[in-house]
Amino acid sequence: MRVLFVCLGNICRSPTAEAVFRTTVREAGLETCVEVDSCGLIDFHAGNPPDARQTAAAARRGHDLSPIRSRKIEPRDFERFDLVLGMDDDVVASLREQAPAAHQERVMHFLGLDEPGAQREVPDPYYGGPDGFDEVIDLVEEGSRVLLERVRRGLGSA
Repeated sequence: MRVLFVCLGNICRSPTAEAVFRTTVREAGLETCVEVDSCGLIDFHAGNPPDARQTAAAARRGHDLSPIRSRKIEPRDFERFDLVLGMDDDVVASLREQAPAAHQERVMHFLGLDEPGAQREVPDPYYGGPDGFDEVIDLVEEGSRVLLERVRRGLGSA
């Protein structure tokens, strides 16, 4: 199974989701069955590491964002990944506009996968205070636990 996390610039939310979910998958013993990546809707930060504030917040919680480099989503990503998970409503709407009709079902919100009415957005911490970066990690850690169960069902190992 291949999972892609997407936010606007791929420097805060989606790289955090990539790193946290990669750890979650490894701890579940599924690293040989699940590929994890992240990207952004825009290429403004292409090739750059994640935001230093997000990297520091993640490191305090034991997550390493240092190997990740920003990239923009590519048309082939919609074919390559089984799940294309947006971090907020605007990102999901943009992804749905870009996704070929045959792959629309792969595009969804990262949060609220199995809970109708649940929080669906990971807020962008870029212009806020330091607490926003910790909030991203809180939401992503919880969302990763839910996503792991969905992935297990998809792999037939639930």
